[in-house]
Amino acid sequence: MTLQGKIIEYIDQSRFICALVIEDNGKRLRLVNQNGREMNLPLGRVIHQTDQRYPLELSREDIQRMLKETTARRQELTSLVNLAEIWELAVEEDDSAFSPDFLAELNFGGEITDEHVAAFLRCVFSDRLFFKYREGRVLVHSQEVVEQLKDKAAKEKAREELLEKGAEALQNLMRGKDIDDWPEREKCLSLLADYYLHGNEAPQSSTTRELLKRARLTRPHDPFYLLVAAGVWDENENIPLLKKELPVEFSDAVMAEADVAEPSADELLAAGRRDLRHLELLTIDGASTRDFDDALHLEERDNGILVGIHIADVTPWVPVGSALFNEALERGTSLYFPEGQIPMLPESLSQGVCSLLKDKPRPAISFLVLLSSSGEVLEFELCRSVVSVKRRLTYSDAGKMLEHDKELQVLARLSQALRERRLENGALLLPIPDVNIRIGEQVQVTLSDVDTPARTLVAEFMVLANTLGGQYLCDREIPGLYRCQEPPRKRLYQGAEKDLFLNFRQRKYLSRGELQIKPGRHSGVGVPQYTTVTSPIRRLLDLVIEHQLVNVLQGKGQLFSQSDCKDYMAKIIHSLSRANFVRQSRQRYWILSYLVQKVGSRLSAFVVDIQSRRIRVVIKEVLLETDLPLGRNDDIELGDVIRLKLTKVDPLDNTLRLEW
Repeated sequence: MTLQGKIIEYIDQSRFICALVIEDNGKRLRLVNQNGREMNLPLGRVIHQTDQRYPLELSREDIQRMLKETTARRQELTSLVNLAEIWELAVEEDDSAFSPDFLAELNFGGEITDEHVAAFLRCVFSDRLFFKYREGRVLVHSQEVVEQLKDKAAKEKAREELLEKGAEALQNLMRGKDIDDWPEREKCLSLLADYYLHGNEAPQSSTTRELLKRARLTRPHDPFYLLVAAGVWDENENIPLLKKELPVEFSDAVMAEADVAEPSADELLAAGRRDLRHLELLTIDGASTRDFDDALHLEERDNGILVGIHIADVTPWVPVGSALFNEALERGTSLYFPEGQIPMLPESLSQGVCSLLKDKPRPAISFLVLLSSSGEVLEFELCRSVVSVKRRLTYSDAGKMLEHDKELQVLARLSQALRERRLENGALLLPIPDVNIRIGEQVQVTLSDVDTPARTLVAEFMVLANTLGGQYLCDREIPGLYRCQEPPRKRLYQGAEKDLFLNFRQRKYLSRGELQIKPGRHSGVGVPQYTTVTSPIRRLLDLVIEHQLVNVLQGKGQLFSQSDCKDYMAKIIHSLSRANFVRQSRQRYWILSYLVQKVGSRLSAFVVDIQSRRIRVVIKEVLLETDLPLGRNDDIELGDVIRLKLTKVDPLDNTLRLEW
């Protein structure tokens, strides 16, 4: 049936439009709409048509006036439509689809006109909660669908309120104004934090983008500054730490397990440990160290020199399967930043009962190693012990005392002999200075040598204990975890080298270190097998190896199977990857913060790599590597020290720009 001469309705940009059909060719309609516009419309877009036909001889003005009057009548009738009541009647019927005429009649009662039906359809399209229009029929939503749509509408309303009030509040927050009425404050700030940390991967990133857009705060770091202004974040917030979601606080369950009393010597000895409290143990650590996990002692004997390397035994306080052990699995390591630390274990343990504190009885694993004067291991023994440290020294103290303290002199001489043996076995030492960062009114950066006699003394005996710990497991075919490294892809020198340029160049050719469940050579250390057990307070790997060693020393055999070790390996690799990223990112942030003070000045740097368009340099003052365009300096060579102008630094943006 042709629609020519009928008034039809269609939707354009969410609005109902009335039009008179001038011509109908079966597929498309030529019509004049209520706005006086003549147009072609596909037949499928027609929502409603009148039964009555109207004369086509009317003038354009009369047609437009008639259509506007029709629209007004229909719009007025919509106020009499109660969709909820009609739905309650219709939803009880067996059918789920009805004609618009039938439902309009239910609503208005009595005889209905085209205007009644059109008004009803307008309501169906404007309120989609109860009905849906499809191909000339009105579908009735089930009760479940209505509830879902109500819930969705409520959420949309809440979202809109959050966006409207939140955008205004964020603008005021950025301007430093007080905000009295902001009921969704915590929600908005949480959205900002998630979005800044995780971008489009944040759970409600689209809502946050809209919130920032409405507040006209769309610069990359606007969320950061808003959170600082709100007091949620510090102006130097550790963003990498938050991005990687590393745990900072300890749970109540962990803290409950960490609440232990000081152990007595009698209790420790009752567990079958050897009493070594009479030995003159000493610790040598940094001045700021609070967790002491290793100590040394020395005994001169007729057949050699006995060195005791005593490692804090953490296993009684952190048993496998405990909340503390599981927390260590999650953290993987202690993290040290210029502004503070995040320990792997609670401080009551790491700085208390687990730590080898002066004059306190402590459980330990003691490596009793008989050495020749040339550093050859003649024999060694491992035992569970009770120890008590007699002297606590800093590296600075030990360095000054080396001139007159006989015990330190012998230990230093032996450490040098141990080092020479490793070098003869292919060890590669890269003594790159430590970059020390101090935070005060201004950030300060200093460099300190890592191969001072006192530091070398401690380092070599720790390397020895780790090597012997790996050997102990290997000799007994006990499963373990081993640090391995293939020889460097290219060797620039033999042994140790103090030249910074050569050290940075050599570092580029090092093979990647790997953690494996089977023993293998570690070329960098220069030993046939290597694990780590000397820092069980601060490293998960050392804690796992210590558990395995303790179980064997107790005569119980292996605690962890090879499959267990494989699982631990995966956890350690994952946790260390996250921790190393955070540690390195934070170090760089503070170095860049220091360099902010030097923008506009010239800095010395040495060239460590030259590419076709860029060169890689190391800023000598802070040992930071960065790139810059090669420029016109064709005569630049590797190792050259050049002066570069620092033109831009942004710690938050992680940007650094140097120019010739």
